[in-house]
Amino acid sequence: MTLKKRKKKQGFKSFWSRVRFKYKLTFINEDTLEEVWTFRLSQLSAFAVLLVFAFALVSVTAFIIIKTPIRNYLPGYLDVEVRKEIVQNALRADSLERMLEIQHVYLENVARIIGGEVPLDSIRRIDSLARVDADFEIPRGEAEQAFVAQYEEEEKYSLTALNPNPVFTEQAFFYKPVDGVVSSHYQTDIRHFGVDIAASPSESVLATLDGTVVYAGYDPQHGNVIQLQHRNGLVSIYKHNEALLKEPGDHVVAGEAIALVGNTGTLSTGPHLHFELWYKGVPVNPEEYIAF
Repeated sequence: MTLKKRKKKQGFKSFWSRVRFKYKLTFINEDTLEEVWTFRLSQLSAFAVLLVFAFALVSVTAFIIIKTPIRNYLPGYLDVEVRKEIVQNALRADSLERMLEIQHVYLENVARIIGGEVPLDSIRRIDSLARVDADFEIPRGEAEQAFVAQYEEEEKYSLTALNPNPVFTEQAFFYKPVDGVVSSHYQTDIRHFGVDIAASPSESVLATLDGTVVYAGYDPQHGNVIQLQHRNGLVSIYKHNEALLKEPGDHVVAGEAIALVGNTGTLSTGPHLHFELWYKGVPVNPEEYIAF
């Protein structure tokens, strides 16, 4: 070992010995010269005590600043709180203004209806908060009843009633029941009276039209099935669902979630929706009316 390394090692040992060397601090009674209190303390232990005390002091100070109103007196803190409160108040004011506008439109429409400017039976939707039931029925007059009876009697023996290719009697906008890819098309020769739409598991299945739930249950082959009855003899059927969100008798609107995509039933080979449309007891091809 060289002389330089030896001196360096001796210096390190000397420094470590000084740091760990304990000093005795004694308190003596001046009258009796009796030791009242004494303890030993090294430089290392004194530094550790000071470090712990400083950490405790900083922690207590931070806790007091965070948990008490003293933080409001810190430079810059109050500005952030004020800006945050201003933004929240602005959002509340905007929401209140929107609600006032909706209420104003609602009252204007009510006043127009009361004043006779707008016929009541022409109203379908007054505003976003008031929805008139679309299933209301207007009582028929005597002349109308006579005309309907005559028309039904004349059409009783019409050959158009025997048409094997039924068409809908009124225009209707169909909601796409689920977002996905058609994996199997409508094929009557193999008794596949619908389309299979491959979709993500647990994705929402939507009602294609306004209607009423007439069946919701489990079938061993088709899994969880839900069936909706619409106007003019139109029925939509949704099969292989993971879960059903509606019960028989529930009224649903077009685009409302009625089930979740699943893979239930022995005829299912993966997560998908089997969707069918029936018109007056006859299956129709859904792809002729819905762009999947």
